[in-house]
Amino acid sequence: MTIQWMILGPLLAACLLMLVLERRGLPTTLALSFKGDVKRETRWIAQYGQALCTLVGALLIYQLDTSHRKQVPAMLAAVFGVSLTATIIKRLLGRVRPGRQNAGQFMGPSWRHANWRESFPSSHSAGAVAFSVVLAAWYPPAATTFWALAIGCAAIRYLMDAHWPSDVLAGISLGYAAATLLGAGLGL
Repeated sequence: MTIQWMILGPLLAACLLMLVLERRGLPTTLALSFKGDVKRETRWIAQYGQALCTLVGALLIYQLDTSHRKQVPAMLAAVFGVSLTATIIKRLLGRVRPGRQNAGQFMGPSWRHANWRESFPSSHSAGAVAFSVVLAAWYPPAATTFWALAIGCAAIRYLMDAHWPSDVLAGISLGYAAATLLGAGLGL
């Protein structure tokens, strides 16, 4: 069994378990209220692996690390590709976010943007994990920092009641799978 499946298998199993428990009414939302500096800082962490953060990271790698310069486009494809994939899945499934009418229900396909029904999977978590898989492989001494940022991003998406636990786990799984599938082009 490859290391990828040793990680991806339990993540997918945890996601399915949470989907079942959420469907059966297990209380999983927190309704926390962040204010001031805490709110601003958590929003910053929640943007790790998103468009601007990824573009700045890619630019820095291109400017500072000639050994990975040719692989930067593949990294961008992994992160932006997984974001696009998550968006397509969200639009197909239409899961309602926590704290909304019909919260947790899958409403079915709609190609129109409606943030309230785009919960599953967490594209923030997917992008953050895809970004961290690549960066941790390229810069092993900083792997702990990259993974802390990815897990922090995913946790904050849950803590801010933007997603259900299963959404976050699905996003983590999707991001990990995308980056490892594209691993050859990334030099992983």
